Formats: sequence, C-alpha cells, structure tokens
Amino acid sequence: MGVAEPAAGCIDISNHIAVREFSSEAAVESSTMQNIEQSRWYRYFPPGRSRTLPHARFWKIALRTIHLLAVAVLVGGHVFNAPAGQLEWLLYVAIVTGIGMAFFEAYPTPHFIFEGWALLVFIKLVLLCVIPFAWSYRVPLVLAVVAIGSVGSHMPSRFRHYSFLYRKVIKP
Repeated sequence: MGVAEPAAGCIDISNHIAVREFSSEAAVESSTMQNIEQSRWYRYFPPGRSRTLPHARFWKIALRTIHLLAVAVLVGGHVFNAPAGQLEWLLYVAIVTGIGMAFFEAYPTPHFIFEGWALLVFIKLVLLCVIPFAWSYRVPLVLAVVAIGSVGSHMPSRFRHYSFLYRKVIKP
C-alpha cells in the first residue's frame, strides 16, 4: 500500500505542518538558550559538559564500589550496635568517597551544584557529617542517607537534572 494522494483540488500540507511544528520547537529551545546565555550566572556556571578527566569512568566505578561497601557495612554495624571504634573509619570512608564521586560529577561543569541530584548529595553529606555529633540518632540517620541515595539514583531525569539556577531541565 502506498501513501494516499490528496483528493483533487486539495493541497497536501502534512509536510508543512511537521516543518512548522519542528521549527517552532527549535525556536523555543533557541530562545530559552539565549535567555540562559544572557544570564549573569552563565559565565560562571555554564550548563553544558565542557571538561573531562582522564580515566574518569574507572575512578567513578572504583569510588562508587568502595562507597557502597563502606555504607553497607556502616549501616549494618549501626543497626546491630557494633562498637563505635569499629564504625568510625567506615563513616569517614563513606564521606570521602561521596565527596570524590561528587567531584568527578562536578568537574566537567560547576553547574552540577544547582541540579536536583546535587541537592540530594549535599543532604546526604550533611547527614553523614552529623553522625559523630548525634551518635544516639545514628541508625535513623544512616537509614535516611541510604533512602535518599536510592531515591536520588533512580528518580526521573526531569528531577535529577532540573536546574534551580536556570529553572529548567538541563540535559546531561
């Protein structure tokens, strides 16, 4: 079956409609980018990825693996009331590897600090840093950190990459 021909005396405008819709979407996107580029913050926090680190993927995987292992043992230790001395170093490993992972995500562009997932990373780091000062609340704190990490890792892109600075989703 072929494409139906327009009836006699009619004009086929389907291609024109598609071109018009595409060009209007492109105009809106172009207009939005122009507004962002004119923003006083664009100079310091451009939304695009601009820099790379050698072997970044390897370091991200290594840091994430160490981080997950440290957090798993840390949570289990807190839940089963292991002695503080045995858990303290795991807390610091979790904090340092978390900061390392954030660095590797932030290095390509400093704009990451304004995205939704970065807000969750900062909340997790604050909660982990509170544990030494609120030791009696350590179990709910580490469970909250795990819950925030789980939600943050699997939430939709429209929330993960939403820019609080530019008030729109910035595609990675």
